[in-house]
Amino acid sequence: MNPVQNAPALEFRNVAKTFTLHLRGGVQLPVMGGADLAVHPGECVVLGGPSGAGKSSLLKMAYGNYRCDHGRILVRDGGRVVDVAAASPREVLVLRRRTISYVSQFLRVIPRVGAREVVASAAREGGMAADLALARAEELLARLNLPERLWDLPPATFSGGEQQRVNIARGLIAERPILLLDEPTASLDAQNRAVVVELIRARQAAGAALLGIFHDTDVREAVATRVVDVTAFRRQHAA
Repeated sequence: MNPVQNAPALEFRNVAKTFTLHLRGGVQLPVMGGADLAVHPGECVVLGGPSGAGKSSLLKMAYGNYRCDHGRILVRDGGRVVDVAAASPREVLVLRRRTISYVSQFLRVIPRVGAREVVASAAREGGMAADLALARAEELLARLNLPERLWDLPPATFSGGEQQRVNIARGLIAERPILLLDEPTASLDAQNRAVVVELIRARQAAGAALLGIFHDTDVREAVATRVVDVTAFRRQHAA
């Protein structure tokens, strides 16, 4: 077997993170230390643990939104491996265009841009042709049961559940090899949660490496290949 095919798509090596509370006199708040985790193609690894244990921080460090204080975060980008912890902002942006997608808990987009364009633009950034991106955006929005009358309206006018469906479509459309999911189904009803489960399974079957947070037990059990308790990383820090 080709060793590249067997290699992790995403790997955390001895990662540590501490927040400094500047408004509290510089108090140090340790989040985790010594975090070791590998996610391979075709896996959906779910992060477990109580609120505040550092689950979202791990995702944000992988995406480059947070810097880690120590360790390496290795992302396989085609034939090369990039350490996100040491990468320049330009390198992180390249990874976001072609390698890593991130579905956060909140939709942040340019005001007054319609939902269809919000989703299609994410595909174009990944190199998809404009007409195909538009068709794929419409397909995903329809599958996620967002009414067609809303497609050209800005998502800021939508309900929380409608915004999250746009967010999910935007994160899934480009079909990048690594997908980070931070509570993607939190605002959704049962019907749309089921659709998201199907979409996640399809990405996994296509060989994507998924790392996610799911507080919904049914969704977690439906998609997880394994669950990793991040409180173990906090114990390592304390040690």
